[in-house]
Amino acid sequence: MKVLIVEDDKILSDTVKQCIENDYSVEQAFDGYEGYMFAKENIYDVIILDLMMPEMNGYELLTKLRSQNILTPVLILTAKDSTEDKVKGLTIGADDYLVKPFEREELLARLEALIRRNNGFFVSDTIDFKDLKLNLKNRKAFIGDKEILLQGKQFDLLEYLIRSKNTIITKEQIFDKIWGFDSDTSTNVIEVYASGLRKELKKYGYDKYLKTLRGVGYILSD
Repeated sequence: MKVLIVEDDKILSDTVKQCIENDYSVEQAFDGYEGYMFAKENIYDVIILDLMMPEMNGYELLTKLRSQNILTPVLILTAKDSTEDKVKGLTIGADDYLVKPFEREELLARLEALIRRNNGFFVSDTIDFKDLKLNLKNRKAFIGDKEILLQGKQFDLLEYLIRSKNTIITKEQIFDKIWGFDSDTSTNVIEVYASGLRKELKKYGYDKYLKTLRGVGYILSD
């Protein structure tokens, strides 16, 4: 699980990191604009967001993320404890709000709850793209009534492509999401799986929807 901390106070950011790094992979941004670029270009399970920051404050960052359909769960972690601030943060798209100072156990519990809730939100029996359907419980894929035979991470790759349909996803994003940033393999493995997936889709005329952007990544689009 990957967490982004957006906090301009480096000492506090490092403290939060130390609290959670045994359980999560952590990256840090130290102003709102940097946090926006991290969140836009990478995939995180949760973003921990301060409100009072230079360049772009937390409210502005959160509003920008949600306006661009970046739905990563956001935990606001701030010293601003008024009801007005809490209501504003939750109204513009935060998923939880925790006031400083905080207890490590509560922070971890809230992160776990957000991740559990987010996974539960996305998990359903099937997802689809045109007549292509994935059954997420038994990990089977069908186009119409014909089953597509997918091997291992081909299914995970296709699931990610469908969830991100009509959006370019980079090799780095795919690698981090499916293999994990600490994997011993390289991003070249993505080309192998994408090629195998394309061959299976070609049997049903669906390879035309999977487009490769050389040097960038892939997009599943009609």
